[in-house]
Amino acid sequence: MEIKELVSSPLFGVTVTLVAYQLALYLNKACRGTPLLHPVIVSMTALIIIFTATGVTYEDYFKGASYIHFMLGPATVALAVPLYENFEKVKKLLIPIIIATLCGSATAVLSAVLLVKLFGGSLDTIISIAPKTVTTPIAMGVSEKIGGVPSLTAGMVLITGAIGCVVAPVIYKIFNITDDGAKGLALGLSSHGFGTAQAFQISAVAGAFSGLALGLTGVVVAFLLPYLIRYIA
Repeated sequence: MEIKELVSSPLFGVTVTLVAYQLALYLNKACRGTPLLHPVIVSMTALIIIFTATGVTYEDYFKGASYIHFMLGPATVALAVPLYENFEKVKKLLIPIIIATLCGSATAVLSAVLLVKLFGGSLDTIISIAPKTVTTPIAMGVSEKIGGVPSLTAGMVLITGAIGCVVAPVIYKIFNITDDGAKGLALGLSSHGFGTAQAFQISAVAGAFSGLALGLTGVVVAFLLPYLIRYIA
């Protein structure tokens, strides 16, 4: 009974999430920041293993985790702080940033649609995967609006973010990308929240550009995809 009461307590979800993430941060730093051990990926995997082994339901966990979920909004708004601090640099590159965002968003959506078609995926699958390149709340909202399966979309968003964080450092080396702004923009555009978390580990400049890319990509996909999906799906 005591264990059930502990699990049902709102403090359980908050505590286990924060502890798992903090331990994942330590592990990532101990391994010199390798993207293969991204804190979000490691902590998420750890929570899944713990809850599967103990039989804790998502509903019980979310009673406490909902408080952290609520903070996603303020945290996203807080990305404006590093953006403001680097506003002069962003302003000088505004046109290239907009062009890169439009091209990147289009490439992400079209490549996903074409790959699903190539492998014989259903229309529902195509529609659900199309918005995978934006942050989870926006992607799920867009998916629901255009007739997709939001849960499938959420899963693809997580997979996309994880792959982007792992592949990005390799791409930087291959193409000799050394500018923190360019690194951050690419991470935010391709890997949304996962990428932004990793960008802040690079520098405040990378984090600012990643946060900007995350927001712009979300706006572009949210506004344009519902009108374009009928022509590309």
